[in-house]
This record gives sequence, C-alpha cells and structure tokens, in this order.
Amino acid sequence: MEHPDVGARSEQDAAEWRASKQIVVVGKDVPKPCLTFEEASMPEYILSEVLKCGFQSPTPIQSQGWPMALKGQNTVGVSATGSGKTLAFLLPGMIHINAQPYLKPGEGPIVLVVAPTRELAVQIKEECDKFGKSSDIKNTVVYGGVPKSKQIRDLQSGTEIVIATPGRLIDHLDQGNTNLKRVTYLVLDEADRMLDMGFEPQLRKIVSQIRPDRQVLMWSATWPKEIQGLARDYLGEYYQVTVGSQDLTGNKDVTQIIEVCQDPDKYRSLLRYLRENLTPKDRVLVFVETKKGCDMLTRSLRMDGFQARAMHGDKSQQERDWALGEFKNCQSTLLCATDVAARGLDVDDIKMVVNFDMPNNMEDYVHRIGRTGRAGKKGTAVSFFVGEKNGRMAKELMDILKRTDQNIPPELNALASFSGGRGGGKGRGGGRGRY
Repeated sequence: MEHPDVGARSEQDAAEWRASKQIVVVGKDVPKPCLTFEEASMPEYILSEVLKCGFQSPTPIQSQGWPMALKGQNTVGVSATGSGKTLAFLLPGMIHINAQPYLKPGEGPIVLVVAPTRELAVQIKEECDKFGKSSDIKNTVVYGGVPKSKQIRDLQSGTEIVIATPGRLIDHLDQGNTNLKRVTYLVLDEADRMLDMGFEPQLRKIVSQIRPDRQVLMWSATWPKEIQGLARDYLGEYYQVTVGSQDLTGNKDVTQIIEVCQDPDKYRSLLRYLRENLTPKDRVLVFVETKKGCDMLTRSLRMDGFQARAMHGDKSQQERDWALGEFKNCQSTLLCATDVAARGLDVDDIKMVVNFDMPNNMEDYVHRIGRTGRAGKKGTAVSFFVGEKNGRMAKELMDILKRTDQNIPPELNALASFSGGRGGGKGRGGGRGRY
C-alpha cells in the first residue's frame, strides 16, 4: 500500500529527486520513491529491525527499488557494490514470504537468491539473519567447498530463503535434496559477475525449474549486452532502476593515486604508502594478480611487521572464512586477495584499496576501487601502473580519472600518447626490492 506522503508527491518532485541522486528509471507506471523508512510502508516487524541498526534514511537504490519490488514487478537494478542493494531485494522478499502459504514438509524455498561467490552468499545470509529474526523466517546458505550434510538438513527442514552459488545449488537439485516448485521470488545478485565467471548455463538450468509466475529481481553493477539479453529472457516486462552514470567511472569519494613504476619498485612504494598514510586500525585491501604472488606478498608484508592475510582460490573454505573474519574484526587490517577470491567481498570501512597488480580491464578497476569510499566516507585507491604490462590501458584510465577530477601523473599522460596508449614506461629509481 502506497504511503500517503508518497502518493502526495508530484511526478515532477519525484523526477527532480531522481535527477539529484543520478537515478534513471525505465518502465510503465514506475512507482514514486520513498524517501524515509516509514514511507516504504513496511510492516512493523521489518521497520523495527531497520531502525535498530541506526540507519538515518534509505539509500537511493532502496528508495526507488523498494516500491518497485513491493509492487510485485520484475525489476532490474544497476548499481555499484556497496549501494545498499542487498536490503533493496531482501526486505521485500521477507514481506513476500509472509504473504504466502506456509511451507509443507518437503517443499523447497519461497525466496531464492543466487550469488556468484561463497563470500557474497555468506554476507547475504548475515543480512537475512539480522532482519529476519523478528518474523521467524528461516534461511540457509549453500555453496561448494564444504560438506553437504548440514546443507541438506537445512534444505529439507522448511527453509523459506535459500541463498546459493549456482554450482552447489544444481548439485542439490540433481540429487533431489530440494526443489524449486514453491519459488515465487527469485534474485540474481551480481548477474554480470556470474556471466563473467561462466555461470550462464547453470543460471538457465536453475531458472527453467522455477514456475513462470515468479517475480524476478536482477542486480548488476554494469549493463552490458549480455546482461540485457538475460533480462529479456528471464524477466519479460520489467522496471529498471540505474543509479549513477553508466559511463565507466569511479566513485568521486575515492582519491585515485596512480604511480607509474616498474615491477621491482612496487613493494617499496607499497610500504611507503602503508607507513605514511594509515593508522594501525585502518583496513587495506590489496589486489594481486596470481595466487602465488598473493602468498609471496603476504609473507613479505608479515616479515615487515604487518598483520597481513591472504585470500585466494587455493585456500580452503575454512582458511578463507578465517582470513575474512580476521579482516572484518580488525585482528588483521591488511588483506591480500586475487580478483576471484575478492568478488562479492563486502566489508565496511575499507580505508584504502591497492592495485599491487593492475587488473586486465577498466571494468575490474572500477569494481576494485569501489570497495572503499562507501556510504559517504572518503577512501583512497593506490594503483601501481607498469608501462610494459599496462600501457594499453593508459588512455582508458586517464578518461576515468578525468571524469572524477583526479590528478593525472605526467608519466601516464605520456604513455597514453604513445601508440594509442601502448608501450613501456620508465619507473622511478632502479634496483630490486625484496618482494
């Protein structure tokens, strides 16, 4: 039911608010945004949990996404990680559950959330635990790399919300441990990442087992043609809400520092940034290209007195959970990770992101640096740009820096001028660091 204050808001007022928040909406009869939690017309059992968390007001994606989801319509949300999108799909999902008949023995979930990585799936479950307490909604998370026995027990005990990675969910479906006959609310979170990771066949298999009268919410940080095709296939008619420009750009709350250098100089520069710019409680996420490089860098940092931890695909699930827990509770403030291990990682208040190794494309660059500078806080991203390896990206990187009014080092400008950004570059100083 629309709140009276929302109903009284003119379409012009709604349009002006959207423009002020860089929100673009597409669809027929798009509902007006709710600007306060009370305007969202959520039941008391949900509203009380939200207010307990001390949130002042909904994020832009929640303000516009909640009315869309609560209207029962298929929705595409295009928004960066850290924008509050998890609650944008979870809270309407809980309201949806309470409008459905109770599960009978042997029936599968009502809400299914599919996520690309174990880490993201676990973080979504943590939000479910927090906000589902007062309504007695049961949830579970299923992912690979751990025994199935507890997951099977949870799946067969009348669990309303299942959060799953695609591969492990299909294992359970193939083995008859659960079914999707009761699913009427489907969320595909970080859909672009799932396609990047090759999960499209698994997604199609999962969706084929869900009834056609489902409500689907698809969330993505980007809106490429592949995701548009997925939306056409799965959603039919849908609302779309996009927060922020879809030109590749970075967060203006993040100061981007680009140091053009050579490989042997990176470690010495990293130590300088860590020692000169951070307090002992500041969290730093360091991206490294390879698993071996991740372990080597972690060892070097520990030898130099930093409580660093490593996180990559060769680590067991227990080791990854432990490293993430240490990082979250500040027992270790330095986490070295590969891209795959860090996908979906959602940790509050990361002070600095370091691209020790640059990613292979600018989409990943923007995604990485978006781990800092969240919720209106300032952050810093330091990137070591090696001309011989990364020169082809110089022009694109300059474009991103210009869009967010960042400082552009002359060395990067020079690299961009040579052969369309291809070529090598001289670094500062010589010699080899220990790393």
